[in-house]
Amino acid sequence: MPGRTNAATPVTLGTPLGIQVDAASYTRLFFDMPGADKQVQRTPPVAPANAPPERVQFTFNWLAAPGTSTVLAAILSGLFLRLSAAQWREAVGRTARRLRVPVLVICQVLGLAALTRYAGTDAILGLAFTASGPLYPFFAAYLGWLGVFLTGSDTASNALFGSLQRITAEQLHLNPILAAATNSTGGVMGKMIDAQSITVATAACYEDPKEGSLALGPIFRRVFWFSVLGAAFIGVIALLQAYVFPGVIPPAPQ
Repeated sequence: MPGRTNAATPVTLGTPLGIQVDAASYTRLFFDMPGADKQVQRTPPVAPANAPPERVQFTFNWLAAPGTSTVLAAILSGLFLRLSAAQWREAVGRTARRLRVPVLVICQVLGLAALTRYAGTDAILGLAFTASGPLYPFFAAYLGWLGVFLTGSDTASNALFGSLQRITAEQLHLNPILAAATNSTGGVMGKMIDAQSITVATAACYEDPKEGSLALGPIFRRVFWFSVLGAAFIGVIALLQAYVFPGVIPPAPQ
């Protein structure tokens, strides 16, 4: 293991896979993506004329990731309860069966986010949204809202539209931090109408699966307009922060 150097610079381990480790704490591993890393070149107006090729890396936060603490808590709970080998197998197998579809969907959404970024789709859409002009901060909230409605996750919405929001904000000379934050806060308003949230709610509240499935439509129709109005409220706040109170948003790093 190499010695510590500048915390901002990952140290290459020299493996054939191009694995790198964060020199600050060794809790983050970086995997270079073969055939894609440093093969994408952004050009003006999206990037400066001398911008370096894009790094395409998978970052593995093996210690800081929320899932690590969840797994550790589950293992400690099992040890405390003195589960037998059969009970461990049943618990792990049941969890794997329940999570196989969600994990596959999450991987697909994040893969789509990476594809749109490195294929230049986010740049094209970002430039297209500049047509909204001064009203863009308002529509930025609805982009986040749409992302959560489609994916069921604010994290996935940020992955899909975060780069797009930044590009549009930079082209309109707006604070990209405000655009990214509006994407996230507007996305929260979409959480109440995404299919994933409503399904989880009905599963928790209705013991009869058929009764819960029949409640999906009424719940969606009941909360839909609250969701739309909530996103509009976030959009108005974003407009005020962009033009009336710009000092409340920290400046973007140069």
